[in-house]
Amino acid sequence: MSTSRSPWLWVQWLIAGFLCLHSLPAKADLMLFPTRVVFEGDQRSAQVELVNQGKTPETYRISVVNRRMGESGEFLVITEPGPGEQFAEAMLRYSPRQVTIPAGSSQTVRILLRKPADLAPGEYRSHLQFDRVADASGSNSVEQLGQDKAGGVGVVLSALVGASIPVIVRHGDTESKVSLDKLAWQPAASRGDNSPPAIAFDIHRDGNRSVYGDLSVSFTPKVGIPIELAKASGVAVYTPNALRHARIPLSLPDGTVLAGGVVRVSYRERAESGGKLLAESTLAMP
Repeated sequence: MSTSRSPWLWVQWLIAGFLCLHSLPAKADLMLFPTRVVFEGDQRSAQVELVNQGKTPETYRISVVNRRMGESGEFLVITEPGPGEQFAEAMLRYSPRQVTIPAGSSQTVRILLRKPADLAPGEYRSHLQFDRVADASGSNSVEQLGQDKAGGVGVVLSALVGASIPVIVRHGDTESKVSLDKLAWQPAASRGDNSPPAIAFDIHRDGNRSVYGDLSVSFTPKVGIPIELAKASGVAVYTPNALRHARIPLSLPDGTVLAGGVVRVSYRERAESGGKLLAESTLAMP
């Protein structure tokens, strides 16, 4: 068997190895709305809108995956449920399974829910995954590039970017309680880098229902009105997790000194859900 290789292919392999150490900027031309789907009560259908904000047509393959949230908010793909984990995968039907969206256009993905008659009360969750499919034609084709670059050097670089959204099914009575504690002030100098100061804390969740909302941080001096320091939107703690470690960088207005007052962290439902206060905690600054 011949082991000869064209020069452009060898260069492609060398650059691929280089990219393992140096990441490329991710392509983020796909916009999804909504960014989460929740089935409650008698609701049996929903839809997600995919918008291609790029300048070229893009193809996405759609699938259902199961993910576990870690205590720092990271997600891991899993196949077997752990204690207290309940997947929605078996109850979901969706169409289409693959879409090609022209530049500046959109595509609707429809989701149907089929609950079994003996479904136990609680919350079930899986994630709808959208994986970008490589363009195998034209200038992105390895075969075409080999013809175009005969006798020369060519490189194929294509960053495939995906996205996923949670699909949650709530059945029967579900409830949750949430609290915040262990607030800790982290001045920028303590980390020895150029990061802004931050507030770190823990979010505790209890019950058979996830919590989802917006975080805000404010500072109230001994004399004066509260000053907003930071916001973080769409923060969740999913079942069965009882704990999530959080940290929010702060933006201090010029001349603001966080001394002799109180830092307040508030966690509220999103505005479209009513904006109810879910939990709040304070930290006295010396």
